[in-house]
Amino acid sequence: MIGDETMVSQKMLVVNEVGLHMRPAGVFANEMSKFECDVNILYKDAKINAKSLLNIMSACIKCGAQIIVECDGIDENEALSKADELISSGFAGL
Repeated sequence: MIGDETMVSQKMLVVNEVGLHMRPAGVFANEMSKFECDVNILYKDAKINAKSLLNIMSACIKCGAQIIVECDGIDENEALSKADELISSGFAGL
């Protein structure tokens, strides 16, 4: 079916001073788990399940890292928007 591949992605800069360590990784995984779509983080040569706290933490994503967040599914635009909000704000207020 034409137009069936509608995955969205965006390059993002991790600005949180501790990177995606325990607390921000937990917040991120929890927020991404609220969406039906698949959410992955591309970092270095890895594709990381963004709904898994352990997978995010094991990637050792530090402050200043460039990542790509990919969302694929029914609510992909909403998920990408939320991911961008969290990452670009440095998880401010959380």
